[in-house]
Formats: sequence, C-alpha cells, structure tokens
Amino acid sequence: MPLNLENIRKEDGEFLVKLARTAVDKYITEFTRVEPPPETPPLLSEKSGIFVTIEKITRDLRGVPRRTLRGCIGFPEPLMPLAEATIEAAIAAATQDPRFEPLTPDELGNVVFEVSVLSPPKLIHFSKPEELLEKVKVGRDGIIVEKGLLRGLLLPQVPVEYEWSVEEYLENACIKAGLPPDAWKTSKIKVYTFTARIFAEVYPEGEVIERVLSVD
Repeated sequence: MPLNLENIRKEDGEFLVKLARTAVDKYITEFTRVEPPPETPPLLSEKSGIFVTIEKITRDLRGVPRRTLRGCIGFPEPLMPLAEATIEAAIAAATQDPRFEPLTPDELGNVVFEVSVLSPPKLIHFSKPEELLEKVKVGRDGIIVEKGLLRGLLLPQVPVEYEWSVEEYLENACIKAGLPPDAWKTSKIKVYTFTARIFAEVYPEGEVIERVLSVD
C-alpha cells in the first residue's frame, strides 16, 4: 500500500530534507551513495512518490535574497520506500537534471533543499475540456498531462509561486510535456492530479518547515 500522506509528521519531513542534503553532500564530495540510516522512522520505509527540489540563494542589487531553481527530479509513482527514493531523487536533482550543470561542493552552502512527498496520481475523468477548470485546484493539486509517450508534471507549489490561473497551469503542463499550450483544449489527453506534503529548508542547512499552500 502507498504511504498515507496524513500520517507524515513534521519530524519525518525534517528527516527527509536532511537526508536529501546528506545524500548530495556525500555523493559530490566523497563519491559515495548513502543508505537510509538505522534511525530512519519506520513510516519512511513505506512506498511513496517523491520529488526533491534544489534552489540556489542569490541576492538582487538591493541585497534581497532570491531563490532560483538549481535542480528538480523525482518519482511520481510510489515505486520504492520513501527514504530510499529521497536519496535517489536528491542525487539525481543535483547531478542529472538536464537543464543544469551538476551541483559542485562549493555550492552546497548556497542552496536549499525541498522535499515533496506525493500521493499516487489519480486520473481525472472529463467529457469536455472546460470541466478541467473546475476539477483542477491551484494550491491543492499537482498535475500530470499525458499524450502517448509525452508526459509533463508540475508540482502543486509551482502555480502558486507563479500566480497562475488554472488555465495557465494546464497550458504550462502541456508545454512541459512537449505539447502546444492549448493541447488540453484541442487534443485527447490524459490529466492526472496528486497532492503533496512539502518540507523545505528556510535557509541553507537551516530550519526545516512544512510549506502550506493557499488554495484558490
């Protein structure tokens, strides 16, 4: 059975974020792949989807800190135990995201780690594209758009951060899948939704909080 997101405690989220950082640190500095430690909470041996996001902290001309994406990779389906999946996703986000060069040891002190624990994706049933505007909720749902072998996934925090409407959210998911932005209106596609518990460092190696998104 996949992990029930409601059973995750804040300390479990803190553990996962610290595990993600440790996994990347050991991998890029010592070329070793860590295993889940003996003190891993039993709940984290259950299977769950997971994404690890790494963001770089920069400052603008006024000295105001800004976050820019440095890597994000994960597994939408509950294929492996959560602690193991976190290690794999963290290392992949740091070293295999095709949009970025691999993370270097010098950057570790300037990046923050975020772990999103996902519920299993659920297929949305709709007869007209307009129904998606009611069935997808910004701030609650992550979405996957799929057509044939093309697939695009966006985490639930993304439309909140960019202040997208539901329509813009669907358009950008289509673009992520390599489809035209209006494919959700004009093509026969599959749309899945999922929810997430999101835990993130406030600053590099600092306090870990659970992010609570506002729902439109």
